[in-house]
Amino acid sequence: MAADATVKVEGERPGGPAGPVTLVIFGASGDLTKRKLLPALYALAHDRLLPERFAIIGFARREKTSEAFRDEMRADVEQFSRLRPVRAEVWDRLARGLYYVTGPFEDSAGYERLRDLLQERERDNGAGRNRVYYLATPPEAYPVIVGGLGAAGLVTEAWDGPDEDAPGAGWSRIIVEKPFGRDLDTARALNADLHRVFRERQVYRIDHYLGKETVQNILTFRFGNSIFEPLWNRRYVDHVQLLVGEDLGVESRGGYYDSAGAMRDMVQNHMLQLLSLVAMEPPATFEADAVRDEKVKVLRAIRPIPVEPDQDRTVRGQYVSGLLRGKKIAAYADEPGVGEETSTETYAALRLEIDNWRWAGVPFYLRTGKALPKRVTEVTIQYRRPPLRLFEHAPHPGHQPGDEIEPNRLTLRIQPDEGISLRVGLKPPGPRISLVPARLGFAYHETFGAEPAEAY
Repeated sequence: MAADATVKVEGERPGGPAGPVTLVIFGASGDLTKRKLLPALYALAHDRLLPERFAIIGFARREKTSEAFRDEMRADVEQFSRLRPVRAEVWDRLARGLYYVTGPFEDSAGYERLRDLLQERERDNGAGRNRVYYLATPPEAYPVIVGGLGAAGLVTEAWDGPDEDAPGAGWSRIIVEKPFGRDLDTARALNADLHRVFRERQVYRIDHYLGKETVQNILTFRFGNSIFEPLWNRRYVDHVQLLVGEDLGVESRGGYYDSAGAMRDMVQNHMLQLLSLVAMEPPATFEADAVRDEKVKVLRAIRPIPVEPDQDRTVRGQYVSGLLRGKKIAAYADEPGVGEETSTETYAALRLEIDNWRWAGVPFYLRTGKALPKRVTEVTIQYRRPPLRLFEHAPHPGHQPGDEIEPNRLTLRIQPDEGISLRVGLKPPGPRISLVPARLGFAYHETFGAEPAEAY
């Protein structure tokens, strides 16, 4: 589980540039680098949040020069950056520190070339041996890369203490994307591979959902406003819903998705991160370790799901052919790369119980799927109805005798149309005493005058 969505660097100032560092991206020719990482680095350069002594080294199998790598990355930033048009002076400042190393991940010669380039750049820009290794590769390459870094002596261990400022001292970090193993056994094996080369505090297992502004706002909304936290418990909450809906099929990712499914692709990482942020106790501080500790307590308190199928607790489904937003889509089983006898779920729903003092008896409903009617990620807190229903039979337009008054609902919209809304009951104008639902809320783009930044 991710401890935090960011990598802190010694010498950084809150809100300001980090200290000198070299970032090595393995898988520099892949989509993650092109679509997310380089555009994010450009945004940091645009906002002057990168250190002056900073270098980026791409490492991948494809043969190319550093100059060709810069040209490709410029084109990708032009296409995928949220800050367009790209400013030439900002790009030039970033591109001066862009380099590329060609090599198969299993080839020791590639790591030797990487070591030579690191030493050259660190000598020239005075960055010391501060290095961050980012694994933007398929997960099966993780152990190979970690072993290659260790064998080539590219991992420094200094973190703090008397040797930190010694000549040549430096630190190393490694960032690992999801999926972190396929199951418990493979996750433990990957941990063992990492710990043969890196210490635990050098390892950053990240979930990019934690980088979303609206996800980070869950904690600030809960613990920065005294009005909601007293009502955030089993006495007042009827249930909690977490929804991650996608309005596309698997498209070109059929091969990957068929080995993962909705549970591995969304539930066990992104959705459990959301659940832990919603359900956790207030941390003692806002430090990453303190937040992580409270999240882990939530996960440990989740009641285990029985191994045998239980339709009251879990539902799995798979989309079939039909019309989606007016366009015909193929059934999941007919998508390219999907196995003929596939039983992989593209839809998953769970009913979870958290057995602790705050949430005992409050169900948490998790739903996610592909090829759904709309793209939406949101958290809904539904409150209990008042114990004395004074206005149960008060007439209002559209109200039928016996209808129940709608409960209060607090909705945290993660994407799209990012914002927060609260549904309440109010008396409409007129002589009758009746109750109608009304919505209070804010939208990010209206309140802050800008769309929230992307997760990376």
